[in-house]
Amino acid sequence: MNEAIMTSIKRIRNFINFSKSFFIRKNPFKMLVEGIVNSLKDMFSVRQKLKMAQYRVNYHKHQLMKMESLIAENNEHTFLKGKNLNETR
Repeated sequence: MNEAIMTSIKRIRNFINFSKSFFIRKNPFKMLVEGIVNSLKDMFSVRQKLKMAQYRVNYHKHQLMKMESLIAENNEHTFLKGKNLNETR
């Protein structure tokens, strides 16, 4: 019986040492605090990210409209271009 108690105490000590080394290595409380801080930063910067996304969308729309107008100007099959060609003949 004495040996069973001693082995149980050794196992408990080993478990406590493993737990202690895990907390030293990983530190889950620190990771939890960092996660909360990062989520708060994201939450407070959502409006700025939304504005940047809207700016990018508007910029790409503008670029697309410019490209479409350039293609329309250089296309021989558009209505106005064909009319100009017919007038010059």
